[in-house]
Amino acid sequence: MGKKNKGAAANLGRQLIKDRFGHTPRRKVDNDTMLHTTELQDGYDWGRLNLSSVTEESSFQAFLRTAELAGTEFQAEKLNITFVNPKQRVGLLSKTQEQRMHQKHVEHRDQLKIPRRPKWNKETSAEELERAENEAFLDWRRDLALLQEDEEILMTPYEKNLEFWRQLWRVVERSDVVVQIVDARNPLLFRSLDLESYVKEVEPTKMNMILVNKSDLLTEEQRRHWAEYFDAEGIRTAFYSATLVEEELKREAEAARQEEFPAVQQLRQAAEEIHQSLDKVEDTLSAIEQKIKAEIKEEEKDQLPQLPGDKNSPRLLSRLELIEFLRHIYTGPRHTEQHVTIGMVGYPNVGKSSTINSLMTVKKVSVSATPGKTKRFQTLFLDKDILLCDCPGLVMPSFVLTKADMLLNGILPIDQMRDHVPAVNLLCERIPRHVLEDKYGIVIAKPLEGEDMERPPHSEELLLAYGYNRGFMTSNGQPDQARSARYVLKDYVNGRLLYAMGPPSLPQQEYHTFPERQRKVIEESQLPSQQQRAMRIDKINTKELDNQFFSDKPTHAHVKGRTNFPNVRLANDGSLVAGNDPAAKPWRHVKKERREKLRKKFSHLDEH
Repeated sequence: MGKKNKGAAANLGRQLIKDRFGHTPRRKVDNDTMLHTTELQDGYDWGRLNLSSVTEESSFQAFLRTAELAGTEFQAEKLNITFVNPKQRVGLLSKTQEQRMHQKHVEHRDQLKIPRRPKWNKETSAEELERAENEAFLDWRRDLALLQEDEEILMTPYEKNLEFWRQLWRVVERSDVVVQIVDARNPLLFRSLDLESYVKEVEPTKMNMILVNKSDLLTEEQRRHWAEYFDAEGIRTAFYSATLVEEELKREAEAARQEEFPAVQQLRQAAEEIHQSLDKVEDTLSAIEQKIKAEIKEEEKDQLPQLPGDKNSPRLLSRLELIEFLRHIYTGPRHTEQHVTIGMVGYPNVGKSSTINSLMTVKKVSVSATPGKTKRFQTLFLDKDILLCDCPGLVMPSFVLTKADMLLNGILPIDQMRDHVPAVNLLCERIPRHVLEDKYGIVIAKPLEGEDMERPPHSEELLLAYGYNRGFMTSNGQPDQARSARYVLKDYVNGRLLYAMGPPSLPQQEYHTFPERQRKVIEESQLPSQQQRAMRIDKINTKELDNQFFSDKPTHAHVKGRTNFPNVRLANDGSLVAGNDPAAKPWRHVKKERREKLRKKFSHLDEH
C-alpha cells in the first residue's frame, strides 16, 4: 500500500512538471555556430518566489542576476579558450588599469605639491610663525590625502615630519643653485617639478639643476636621449657616477701607498727643503703665476663638455669636470659674494651622500638608504669659491602604480617588506627569462601545457630555481622563496639586474634593449630528478600523470572493497592464484605488523 502511494505521488509530480514546461521545445546548441544563446526565464526556478538572502555572489552569478534585471540576452562563445595562470600577475595591475592610472597621473600632476613656508617678516614672532607653519603643513597633508582617496591614486610614502621640510626650506633659501640628484634608471620618478617651482617662488634668480647619478649604468646613447629631453624641458643636467669616482680614488690611494719606499721618502724630504728655500722667489713670480692660471682657466672652459650657455651634454663627467661645472654654471647674484652655494637635494638611496663624499675625496656625510639618517642640513666647502649645502634625504610625494614599483626603485626598504610576490612578479616582467638564466646560471621552469610559451616567469618559478641553485632551503626541504626574493630584489636595486626607464617621448623597447642569450639552452628533462621536483611545487604535466597512473600495478585481490585475503594473490598475467591451504587460519604463526609512522609512510613525498 505504501509503495503504491509513493509511486503515484512521484508520477503525479512528474506529470505536473511536464504539463507546465513540456510545451516549450528543448533548445539545442547549433554545431555550426559554436555559440550558446541564452534567453531570459529559461531556468526552472527563475520565476519562483526566492526569499534567500544574497550578500555575496561570484562574478558569474552577478552577471546572470544583472542580465535578468536588465532584461537582456547574451551569447557565450565556446571557442578561443586560453588558460590564465593565477600566479603570474599577483599584486600587479592589468594593462588597461595601468593606462588608466597613467592618464590620472597626467591629469593630477599639478596637485602633486610640496609644503611651502608661510610668508613672514621681522615683526612676525616665533610662536606665530610656528603656528602658521603647522597650519600650512596640515592643509598640505589633507590635500594629498583627499587626492589619494578621491582619485584612488597611489603615492610614495612621503615625509610627514615637519622638521625635515624646515631643513629643505632653509637649504633653498641659502642656495644659489638647487641640485636635484636623481637615479639614472628612472630620473622622472625622483624629480620634483613642484620643488623647481618653489625655488623660483623664493627667488626668481635662483637656478635649478638635475644631477643624474649612477649614469655609468646607461649607455652614451641613452644619456643622449635624456640630455635632449631635459633640453626640451629647459633645465640644466649633468651626468655623474659617484661609484666610479670613489673606485678611482681608491686605486690612486693604493698606488700612492705602494710608491712610498724609503728612497722616495728621502727625495720628498729634499724636495720640501728646496721648496722652502724658494719661497722668496715664488713671491716675486706671483704675478706671472696669476696670469698663467687665468690662461689655463680659459683653456679649461673651452675644454669643458658643458658651459652655462650650452646645451646639455651626454658626457659622463669626472670629479674635476663636475667641480668646474658647478663653479661656472651660475652667473646671477649670490647669497654670499665670496662663494657660490650649491644646495644638494634628493631621495634616499639615489647616491646624494656618496656624491658629496666623492667630491670632497673624504667621508664627510654618513651614507644610508634609510630616510632620516641626516637630521640637519650641513655646509661643506668644496673649494674656496664653492660651498655645498647638504639637505637631509626627503621622500617627496610622487605617483607610482604599486608598492612593488617602490620596492624596485629603492624607495621602500627590502629588508622590511612583508610580501615579496608582487615585487618579484614585476621584476620578472621587466627582465627577460634568458637574462635571468644567464645571470644566475639557473634553469627556470617552462610554462605548462595550454599556457603561452612566451610569457615571462612568475615569482614562484624564479625563486624555486634560484633557491635550489644557491642552497637556500627551508626546514621541510623546500627552496626558501622569501630569502631568495631578498637577494634577487637587492641585485635589481644595486644595478646587477639592469632595467632603465626611458623618456616619455621614446618607446621603451627602443630605449632599453637586452643582450642575447649567452648560455646554452638546457631542457628540464636533462636536469637531476631532485632539481626537477624542487622547481615545480604542486605541478605535474600530463605525461608524468599518465606514467604515474599506469605504473601502479595492483598487488591484492579486491572483493566488494575487501583486500584482506592472504591466501589469494594476483599473478603477473592478471589471474588469481590461491594459496596451499585456503581453509587454514591465516593469522596464526604470523607476527603482527607494527603501526608504521606517518612521516615514514609518506617520506617519498618530501624527497628532493
